[in-house]
Amino acid sequence: MKILVTGADGFIGSHLTEMLVRLGHDVRAFVLYNSFGSWGWLDRCGDDVHGKFEVFAGDIRDPHGVRTAMRGCDTVLHLASLIAIPYSYHSPDTYVDTNIKGTLNVVQAARELGAARVVHTSTSEVYGTARYVPIDEEHPLQGQSPYSASKIGADQIALSFHAAFATPVAVLRPFNTYGPRQSARAVIPTVITQIAAGQRRIKLGALHPTRDFSYVEDTARGFVAAMTADACIGQVTNIGSGFEISIGDTARAIAEVMGVEIGIECDAQRLRPENSEVERLFASYARASERMGWSPEYGGAEGFKRGLAKTVEWFSDPANRAGYKADRYNI
Repeated sequence: MKILVTGADGFIGSHLTEMLVRLGHDVRAFVLYNSFGSWGWLDRCGDDVHGKFEVFAGDIRDPHGVRTAMRGCDTVLHLASLIAIPYSYHSPDTYVDTNIKGTLNVVQAARELGAARVVHTSTSEVYGTARYVPIDEEHPLQGQSPYSASKIGADQIALSFHAAFATPVAVLRPFNTYGPRQSARAVIPTVITQIAAGQRRIKLGALHPTRDFSYVEDTARGFVAAMTADACIGQVTNIGSGFEISIGDTARAIAEVMGVEIGIECDAQRLRPENSEVERLFASYARASERMGWSPEYGGAEGFKRGLAKTVEWFSDPANRAGYKADRYNI
């Protein structure tokens, strides 16, 4: 199987690319072109993976480049996206271009080239604050930030091509993925990098919202499962850990793993606008189990602790933290 991974240079995309190569697949990694010649996290991929995948440098916003990258590929795993919620407040137009129009470019090229499968990446943010839990795929969509609104639009573009043109599209909706390589704009790396830098008064935004954290290996396995599960075509499928924890308790759990005592202070610039904060996310992954035989290996409270330990271990290496800026708020 020849697989195109868009966003392969990012956090989840790099882990997924490595997993696919190790499974023996022929992988073309679509990375964002830049003048530095950087392949993002793929520059630091495992030795057993290095040199065993093809790289295409381009821009998901360019339809010609997307079509060129997709030629000869059976399956497309579409992860390329702008994902930082705070950045979406002051630069929303870039989210429309990248997330909505970028997705349109992918499904349009897939339709024209006859791709066998497109797995499009959604996000639990499209649900907004939970109206009921656990959140299943029938939960109403609520765009509480420009980011989440753009992802709702992208999801609907992808599903519309299945409805209108029978393009074989599956929408995978991960809840809050975490693990090695995640950006410091996310809460778990924010806490870890502050502690690793010697800080004991940790700066965070709201502490009461709850999240369903999914370890990156589980998320990557979800994409692998969705590639061949026909029951996912034309459908949205959640993947999560089946475990809910508040941001404050998450910070305290990280401190416990790292063997330190911390205090937490509210940093006003880290707070979302009042009506934009997603207060509660807690996944039902029953359909993932039914449709593609997937369940989290890092599920529940025990799995979360194991995932945190592996994440802390990675961030504890100064070489891995070298590119992080723990002394400032990252958006």
